[in-house]
Formats: sequence, structure tokens, C-alpha cells
Amino acid sequence: MEETPGDESALLASLRRGEPAAFEALVRAYGGRLLSVSRRFLRNEEDARDAVQDAFISVFKSIDRFEGNARLSTWLHRIVVNAALMKLRTKSRNPEEAIDDLLPQFDEASHHVQEVQEWRESGDAAVERRETREIVRAAIEKLPESYRAVLMLRDIEEMDTEGTATLLGITENAVKIRLHRARQALRTLLNPHFGGAPHLGGAPHFRGAA
Repeated sequence: MEETPGDESALLASLRRGEPAAFEALVRAYGGRLLSVSRRFLRNEEDARDAVQDAFISVFKSIDRFEGNARLSTWLHRIVVNAALMKLRTKSRNPEEAIDDLLPQFDEASHHVQEVQEWRESGDAAVERRETREIVRAAIEKLPESYRAVLMLRDIEEMDTEGTATLLGITENAVKIRLHRARQALRTLLNPHFGGAPHLGGAPHFRGAA
């Protein structure tokens, strides 16, 4: 996130004094950027906006507990991510589709049933191009939410395994397993766009794709 316009320490002091103008300034400075973050996790626009509103309410209630060990923008970012994940957990959803069909298949000799294609360029290079970012985003959207959330937190938000596990309420080992499977599934979804000559390769990372 970009830095807060003006003096962040002065804004923080005003927030702690409960000045209405300071809260308005906070919403103006960060509302749009926090909404962009929320949209990465929530497909529905109304849900994304609700998560941002929930995040600001949480900020207003807990501003006195912000110790200033990190930038205010970093703290806000973490709060809106948590609000979006809470929305995902509490929202009534249909059972997730199985991801198995998108994972590599092996025969009895532990060989790939189908050879994994080598991409014409690296995953990182591909997503840096504006015209391919939408393809990657669309593929991420096809992943079941439990896998998409892990992929987003680890490869897009660049959170560590421990922090991801805490936010999702699962074990670190579960994070590692879901991330590995999500990357493999995402590669399968993107092979028609980026695949080239057959090659046995691993699942790429997709930092910066969203």
C-alpha cells in the first residue's frame, strides 16, 4: 500500500483522540485500496464492501490498541484481509467442488499419466504482462475457496505460513498441503494459455497476479 498522505503520526494521534475528521481522513486515504484488497478474496461486490466497512469498524474500536510497531497501512491491510476471510467463513456456501481433477495423475510406477508441460515463459514473467493478468485472475477464481484463500495469502499477499494458518484457523501443515495443491491446480488451469513443449516441471508461484 502507498503511504498515508501527510503525517501518519499526526493522523494516528488524532484518531486516538477520537476526532471525527481524522476517521473521515482515514477512510478517504485508504478506502479504495482496502476495497481492492477485499475484492481479491470476495467475488461479490457487496460482500467486499461489507468487509471493508467491518474492517473500519474494527479499526475505530481498537485504535487505542495499535502499538505502532508497524505502519498504520500495514495494520489496516491485515485487518481488512481478516474481515474478508471472516466473511468467507460465515457466508453460507455450497459444498466445494473437488480439486482432484486438476492435480497431476500418476500410474502404478509413479510416473505422470500425462507429461507436465514446460511453459514458454516463467509464471512470474507471464503475470507481469498486463494482458495476461486477467487470465491468471480468472483461473484463480476457479479454485475452491479453501485453496484460493491459501494461495492468495501466501502467493499474492506474501504472508508466511504461520500467519496464514492463524488467519484461516488451520494448521501450518494444512497450509503447506493446500498451497501445494492449489499451485498444481492453477498450473493445470493455465496450461492452455502458457503451455509449450512437454516437460516434467513443478508448480510456479504467482506473486503479483491479483
